[in-house]
Amino acid sequence: MSKNNILPDLILRKRNQRKNARILRMNKPNSIVESRFVRIGGIEQWITIRGEDRQNPVLLFIHGGPASPYSIFNPLLRSWEKHFTIIQWDQRGAGKTFRKYGRDDSGNITFERLAQDGIELTDFLCDYLGHQKIILIGSSAGSLIAMIMVKLRPDLFHAYVGTDQNAPDPQFLSYQLALDAFRDAGLIKGIRLIERMGPDRSNWNRKDFDQLNQFLVKSIRTVPNMIMDLMLPSMLSSPDHTMRDLIEIFKGMHFSLDHLFNELMAFDFSRFGLRFELPFFVLHGDSDIFTPTTAAKAFFDEIEAPLKEFVRIKNAGHLACFARPDQFLEELIRRVRPLALSSSSL
Repeated sequence: MSKNNILPDLILRKRNQRKNARILRMNKPNSIVESRFVRIGGIEQWITIRGEDRQNPVLLFIHGGPASPYSIFNPLLRSWEKHFTIIQWDQRGAGKTFRKYGRDDSGNITFERLAQDGIELTDFLCDYLGHQKIILIGSSAGSLIAMIMVKLRPDLFHAYVGTDQNAPDPQFLSYQLALDAFRDAGLIKGIRLIERMGPDRSNWNRKDFDQLNQFLVKSIRTVPNMIMDLMLPSMLSSPDHTMRDLIEIFKGMHFSLDHLFNELMAFDFSRFGLRFELPFFVLHGDSDIFTPTTAAKAFFDEIEAPLKEFVRIKNAGHLACFARPDQFLEELIRRVRPLALSSSSL
């Protein structure tokens, strides 16, 4: 990542933080704005709760990364807060939760441990906010956690919404898409790297995986870049994160991937089966090369659910809900929010 790319955001950091603080102000009579630790899984874990009306459906984000907190994106989702109460959660090993506990006291991190934490958090939210069920959004690696959650406790959720959906890739689409992207961008070192790695993810090592992702970021040209256009500007302009917080985010990402890497590379999608007992939605960027759109659609087609819909978010790659928040919100209002409203009226 070039210093020239981040210098303007650093120079304008204070100004952008003040601007986002103004965006995030809320003074509606029935609104809720809270940021605090709650005890989950035996440790204190950080959450933010934001919404203009406590009666609105509750939407819990399960962030990806692993360990990449999405509370940095709160200003991008300000318009969502008119229609939903939005919960962001710094998972075990992530963000402000990691800052509190560090490497020594975060415990062992697995996808199932994170899913159990998420279920415990959902129980707390339903009780605290007075809702019987909530809507769950799982993004990227968080889609794996979220799918385990809804499999284990479908009674807690109005619907599952996957985005940047992780999926089985028996055709090695991610390998071919990366190779094509590197060729189009003229990234010779990236081509050599991925050809040496081969298509089978189960044979990849952590060092090569990190380098591959760096080349993938460099290759993105036609849709918003998940790092340079979304994550980095949002981190540096977040009024709720100090520079120390940002440093701890990166430390937590490294720490959590150490724990989850092998499981992520060989995730067993068959373990919980393809039948889901609740509405199942996938809202996916139409140009995602990190979690390929075609693979996500093929997985979706195999899913059995009482209601299911697949929607392509136009001109978006990875982190589609933050790249195109208005379109994503429109789809949530049209397809998902009515399910929560009809359930609440029963």
